[in-house]
Amino acid sequence: MNNDERLMTNDTATEIHPTAMIHPGAELADGVKIGPYSTVGEDVIIGRNTEIGAHVVIEGHTRIGERNRIYPFSSIGTPPQDIGYQNEDTRLIMGDNNIVREYVTVNRATTKEGWETVIGNNTYLMAYAHVAHDCHLSDWVILTNGATLGGHTHIGEYAILGAFLAVQQFVRIGAHAYLGAKSGIDRDVPPFMITAGPRAKLYGINQKGMIRRGFSQETINVLKKAYRIIWRENRNFRDGIAQVKKELQLIPELEMLLDFLGDSKRGVLR
Repeated sequence: MNNDERLMTNDTATEIHPTAMIHPGAELADGVKIGPYSTVGEDVIIGRNTEIGAHVVIEGHTRIGERNRIYPFSSIGTPPQDIGYQNEDTRLIMGDNNIVREYVTVNRATTKEGWETVIGNNTYLMAYAHVAHDCHLSDWVILTNGATLGGHTHIGEYAILGAFLAVQQFVRIGAHAYLGAKSGIDRDVPPFMITAGPRAKLYGINQKGMIRRGFSQETINVLKKAYRIIWRENRNFRDGIAQVKKELQLIPELEMLLDFLGDSKRGVLR
């Protein structure tokens, strides 16, 4: 494929700027647009109507879905920053309708956890955010400016991570959690919670976020009661969880919270 070609397929065009460097082995679907001085490697697959801005680097075994928008100077699918990595054919998988702003870095995986770094659908990675190797981001996740994920971080749907925070390796962030800016996150953040502070602590239920997502006040009240019992009234998680199961209606959102706590390996923020 010549870099200055305009490829016509059905009613859509693949547009490649003359200065872009596209490896002949790359697969570009209909409607892909690639801006000036961007490079796309041999094993890259890009889905329909995805737009790549200027000076973007996409390499490795990277699969990008449809209708994504990747802004200038981003680096996508570059090798993991892990001294044990030996150039294995690990992968980066990105879904549909994602926005990747300027200077974002997303690394492909190591061989330590399924060989894949995964970005879901409808995520928003703001400028200078970093997604390390083997991270898994669910749908509708937002990383604000400068948010940094250590390797093997798993993030649930609709979680929002504030600017310039840093998440330690192997930490899990629960669905619908809100993490305040400039925090260090060294343990798991349960779903539906708010965290804040330089050394992050829990500050209750993410009530505003849950209301925006359409949760009922009854559901929010059950979670608030569970928070009070587990984190305010008991020194021991097991005692708090047992009390919650005994006293509160076990609605799906509460089950999600309790399952998350039970599965924690790094421990949970207090």
